[in-house]
Amino acid sequence: MKSYSLLTQNIQFTNLTVLIFLTRSRFFVPLSNIFKSKNYALKLISYLIISFSSIAAIAQENILWTSQSKNSAESMPVGGGDVGLNLWVEQGEVYLYLSKSGTFDENNTLLKLGRIKLKLTPNPFEGETFKQELILNDGYALISGTNKNLSAQIKVWVDVFNPVIHLDIKANQEVTTEVSYESWRFEDRITKGKENNQNSYKWAPQGVVKTYKDEIAFVSNSVEFYHQNKAETVFDVAVKQQGLSHRKYELFNPLKNLIFGGSMQGTNMVSSGNYTGTYLSTPFKGWKLKSKVPTSKQDITIILNSQKADAIDVWKTELHSKRQNQTQKASINWWNEFWKKSFIYISSKDDAADQSSKNYQLFRYMLGCNAFGSYPTKFNGGLFTFDPQLTDTTLKYTPDFRNWGGGTHTAQNQRLVYWPMLKTGDFEMMKPQFDFYLNLLKNAEIRTESAWSHQGASFTEQLENFGLPNPAEYGWKRPADFNKGMEYNAWLEYEWDTVLEFCMMILETERYNGANIEKYIPLIESSLTFFKEHYTYLAKQRGAKALDSDDHLILYPGSGAETYKMAYNSTSTIAALRTVLERFIAYPKLSNAQKVKWEEMLKTIPPINFRQFKELTTISPAKLWERINNTESPQLYPVYPWGIYGVGKPGLDVAINTFKYDTDLLKFRSHIGWKQDNIFAARLGLTDDAVKLTTAKLKNSGRRFPAFWGPGFDWTPDHNWGGSGMIGLQEMLMQVDGKKIYLFPAWPKDWDVHFKFYAPYQTTVEVELKNGKVQSLKVMPESRKADVINKMIE
Repeated sequence: MKSYSLLTQNIQFTNLTVLIFLTRSRFFVPLSNIFKSKNYALKLISYLIISFSSIAAIAQENILWTSQSKNSAESMPVGGGDVGLNLWVEQGEVYLYLSKSGTFDENNTLLKLGRIKLKLTPNPFEGETFKQELILNDGYALISGTNKNLSAQIKVWVDVFNPVIHLDIKANQEVTTEVSYESWRFEDRITKGKENNQNSYKWAPQGVVKTYKDEIAFVSNSVEFYHQNKAETVFDVAVKQQGLSHRKYELFNPLKNLIFGGSMQGTNMVSSGNYTGTYLSTPFKGWKLKSKVPTSKQDITIILNSQKADAIDVWKTELHSKRQNQTQKASINWWNEFWKKSFIYISSKDDAADQSSKNYQLFRYMLGCNAFGSYPTKFNGGLFTFDPQLTDTTLKYTPDFRNWGGGTHTAQNQRLVYWPMLKTGDFEMMKPQFDFYLNLLKNAEIRTESAWSHQGASFTEQLENFGLPNPAEYGWKRPADFNKGMEYNAWLEYEWDTVLEFCMMILETERYNGANIEKYIPLIESSLTFFKEHYTYLAKQRGAKALDSDDHLILYPGSGAETYKMAYNSTSTIAALRTVLERFIAYPKLSNAQKVKWEEMLKTIPPINFRQFKELTTISPAKLWERINNTESPQLYPVYPWGIYGVGKPGLDVAINTFKYDTDLLKFRSHIGWKQDNIFAARLGLTDDAVKLTTAKLKNSGRRFPAFWGPGFDWTPDHNWGGSGMIGLQEMLMQVDGKKIYLFPAWPKDWDVHFKFYAPYQTTVEVELKNGKVQSLKVMPESRKADVINKMIE
């Protein structure tokens, strides 16, 4: 990849040439702002180079295919707002899977909204020339083909600000357009066996589980489709299972009265009948629209709507009121600003470096497609899952399938999707994840009160979108006297601390961006309160003293992620409580009384424990534990995400010893899926390890779209795989500690790079490195430049 630097300062432009160049440019700026300076020519040239360098760089990350796809696994992600499409062309026909944030059915499956098939006659995609390109800078895809004298283009784009999908067709001759809405939910379908992994019943369905049919019909030369949840849902089943029926009507229920679907229409198109077929292993029914007469231009729109409504007429009224922007300008502007906000462009002779740079951008694009979602981007496929048998040949299920559930939130995985958004400055994209927890706060508090009669929000690891533990993980075959607040599950028992990472993210958005986080303060306080109240409660159940001899909480039983079970003083929990409390106490809007309260709790947090390997001190995963269940590395959570150890901090040698010599960690080490060894290596300044692990994680996926990683431990495309890759690359380039900004703490000298990140205190840092030397450093505000430390020159 090319490197773009300001090496053209000696080029001479006449004022007239520059003026003409500017006025024809989409990057026109007020000339008066430039000409006020004596150095206006240089400033102007610099401005032009920066603007066009940015566009040229992101354009090189475009995905271009010159042959058609074999199936949906070779699809291309397209999206915007909260809508995701899988787009591919197969045997001359264009296909799109439709996905939207928050489309949960009665069983909590995240349903797709159907499939679109588009065919032109005569067909330009049956000739020798074909192109399908993802135009990253503008956020859309362009399909083009030539068949003899016929040429056509189809622009596929999603309105970022309205849930509307556009297919804009242009041809050099008149063609007949046929567009069909295809659905595999034209009848009820019983889900059996592993297929129930797509919903909240998983391996423990209680009786027959059905995915109920949608309502689909021709309405005034359009196709209208919707799914309306029935009165009884998995919410009701879980509430009864977990002994909360007496408080049911106090609980937030996201599945009740939920309706989602949409309509498809085209200019001068009419209904043209139904047909049936099978795609891969899934039978479907199609509803076809056809152009009245052949034409060289055709516009097709699919309008989506998801809302809670007591009656379908309310939903339909809202659907038909959705505003359709006839121009793409606002959406293009949003994507343009998205790419200017933050980026990484690497130039190196190392192909792995170039792949890492490109796939970092591609995955960030995928995250950007759910910028305004009603729910967070799911770790297990996001909005871009495809037919499951193309991931696992034994799973001949419908396109609705994804492993590990639709409405089930697995916090250890979700966190890796959202941490990288701090440095990219995508703060608005973090809101759905924060609101997810905030919406569930009351339910979590009611659960705690009902089970233990104390205060605080109890958030479990496998958490439903209504705030209760997943019913299968909670356990149906429980001892009669087993505590109602506990999951009867060897992997998940006593794992409460994952909510604290999201509390920390909330606090960080205030520190990074000056965000107003007042509405989230009750969430943070209640999450902290749970630990104080619950471990005091448990200690008093065992004996007369609530604290140990050093007046510390006794964090037993606990859990070091899902790995170190029945843990006493888990390191991941200690590091989380300590760090969140310190940051919360520093929050400027806390009252004195609040500060005193949380300072008192901070004093009760026990210290981190250590153990020896090869006579070297390392961080222990806990003081004691009974067994190992999984392959996570919570002994290094004090390195990431909690930042207690790292570059420029005391005890770095102990953390490095842990990375290098802890026999569990050496056995667990990998780049697959949610593994975060690459992040640990970067945080510890271990450049060689960081390069090896991060490039392995961010290498091409092996699928046609390079960032469709997986399934890993989860599903395809694996979003916590991509998120952990993003974090690792970011931490190699820049780390922050208080007001300090460390550049290149784990960066190879032979990788040239141009990047722009956000840092705490409303700071942006843009750096260009070439041949191991900084060519350009821009810090805004400039006063923060004094806090920058270049580790490359040490």
